[in-house]
Amino acid sequence: MVQEQALEAFIPYSRTELIQLCLSDGQLKATDAEQFPEFCQILSAYYHFKLHQVLERLKDNFAPFNPDVAFKSSDISSVQKKQMERQLIEDVQQILEQANYVPISQESLQKAFKEQSLIDLKTEVDFNEFEQLVCYCRGDVYQFLTVKKFFKKVKEKVIAFDTIVLLIKFREENLSPKRKEQLQKSLSFDLNKIYIYLYKNLSKYDLEFIFPNIRMSMNWKDRLLFGIPAFGAAISMVYKILPEILLIIGVIFFVTMGYSPLKEIKVRQEDTRNIMPILITMFSLVLTFGGFAFKQYSNYKSKQVKFQKKVAETLFFRKMASQAGVFQYLIDAAEEEECKEMILVYYHLLTSLTPLTSQQLDQKIEEWMTQKLGKKINFDIDKTLKNLQEICGTINDEDKELSLIRFDNQGDCQALSLDTAKKVIDYVWDNAFKYSVIK
Repeated sequence: MVQEQALEAFIPYSRTELIQLCLSDGQLKATDAEQFPEFCQILSAYYHFKLHQVLERLKDNFAPFNPDVAFKSSDISSVQKKQMERQLIEDVQQILEQANYVPISQESLQKAFKEQSLIDLKTEVDFNEFEQLVCYCRGDVYQFLTVKKFFKKVKEKVIAFDTIVLLIKFREENLSPKRKEQLQKSLSFDLNKIYIYLYKNLSKYDLEFIFPNIRMSMNWKDRLLFGIPAFGAAISMVYKILPEILLIIGVIFFVTMGYSPLKEIKVRQEDTRNIMPILITMFSLVLTFGGFAFKQYSNYKSKQVKFQKKVAETLFFRKMASQAGVFQYLIDAAEEEECKEMILVYYHLLTSLTPLTSQQLDQKIEEWMTQKLGKKINFDIDKTLKNLQEICGTINDEDKELSLIRFDNQGDCQALSLDTAKKVIDYVWDNAFKYSVIK
């Protein structure tokens, strides 16, 4: 999968832990070390307020599509509903990217489904059944799992994800009447609703379990084991009792028509009385063939039961949230990640002894995190610099607006002092709402 090759931008430390790492680094002056936690606090509070507005918009646009809440669709037109759906998908994808989630494409999902599964079954997901499909992951780690390969069990190191978000909406016109009935009755899906799920600790072998329209069938090995032994046994048995089979044919014709069509088979009167042993032999053949087939079919059904059990365990034990409850988690995650990134950029600009370009700053932060966190991270410098530049205000109403960071003529990035930066954010807070007073 793509996620196995690229470094992710997710920082696996909390905001509080990151602030403590900066303070313990010993690079801040004594006065700055006192003000730095205050700057982080007011910056985080501002971003909490900013993303809360996105949360409210998510909940409003999700209301007509929420399967857990009854909604009167007559209050909005079909055009408005389509606009709300489009805005919802855009906001979900945006907040996922802000929270440093990585999209999993349909091609990557198909590749994962085709690989060896924990339960040796052929599985298939029809993506054409979905009108909307959004799948993102974050926090790639590795697990050791026992998998079957060439008729033996081996331990394999596989990639796993800390969390996965799945959003789906079925495309009703692409579903057959039988499939609609199955989704609506058996699986209790409302085809006009949007379903959002948040899962934790899923390996690439578990991805297939979270899709509600997954289909199971025999793999090539099951088909061979189902057919070849039974066919081989049948050939052997037929060869052994072929004369008896021909005799049965002759007996049937002799009893019903009074003559034998096969001149080579001489049916005598006493042969008709001794037909029971031959019928028992034929019955044994049928039982032998059916026994092999039943055994292989039972093995297949056993795999199906194990698969369904695994699906149930995944949905029950690994589902963290669903529907509107996912939004709150994602907003918190986006707030955490964006604040951590801005704190890191501001801290390294504040403590750098030489001017830094955006590329130099990006490299310095990545090296610092590798040293401190023990993990390589692909830091998104451009997004973070843009976020810091967008926070601007004045210290006094007469002063010129200041951004938390700016670029000089040489392309070097510069940050405001901690005292000035706190005053700028305080100004933004004070002017978050402006109400004209009518006298």
